[in-house]
Amino acid sequence: MYTVKGKADKNTLLTDHMPLVKRLAHHMKAKLPPSVEVDDLVQAGMIGLLDAINRYEETHGAQFETYAVMRIRGAMLDELRNSDWLPRSMRQDMRKIENAMAVLQQRLGRPPSESEVAKSLKLSLADYQEMLGEGGGHQLLYYEDFRDDDGNDSFLDRYCSDDDADPLRALLDTDFRQAVIDAIDGLPPREKMLMGLYYEEELNLKEIGAVMGVSESRVSQLHTQAVARLRASLREQAWTGPV
Repeated sequence: MYTVKGKADKNTLLTDHMPLVKRLAHHMKAKLPPSVEVDDLVQAGMIGLLDAINRYEETHGAQFETYAVMRIRGAMLDELRNSDWLPRSMRQDMRKIENAMAVLQQRLGRPPSESEVAKSLKLSLADYQEMLGEGGGHQLLYYEDFRDDDGNDSFLDRYCSDDDADPLRALLDTDFRQAVIDAIDGLPPREKMLMGLYYEEELNLKEIGAVMGVSESRVSQLHTQAVARLRASLREQAWTGPV
């Protein structure tokens, strides 16, 4: 692993950590729409790995892999920021789903089924599931969630008390973290299990599909739907008072 000079053998580090790049790329791909190619993420991740190898020193006080993961993910995120990977029209479709879920949840007193959401949107079940598939990459938080279309405070601002603070850090340090936990607890059992397998066990979509006995594309649909439920729940909690 090391040369006689005591420095990491760059070629060995590169070869040994290529599987890590691919694993991180496939894990990130699960959060993104079909238009994003995993090969593009791998390519960006390899650049991040090379950067990590060139910059890393043992004096950083961290294991190389820990440092490399940060650089690899950062490079992949930079690649995504440089491309329009979730069109506004797709985000608008997801907002429609969130709104329908919120109304149905309030009316029914329970999480609505897929058929109920589809009916509310005047879509067939197949069309609704296709919309979920196209919405792969829908996230729990977007920067614009901190402001509405008119530039006014949004529901997420309710959790932030310090305008000068980093908004994401402020959210994580306040009631928002507990609100997310509560929202996940309120998911239908199947979607709650999926979120646990993905975010806690760090399984990819194919592996989750094998556990749940469904296709990889179906797992992607359920993941998108779960995120929509969480966003709808968080918005409802924020507007109705403290959690």
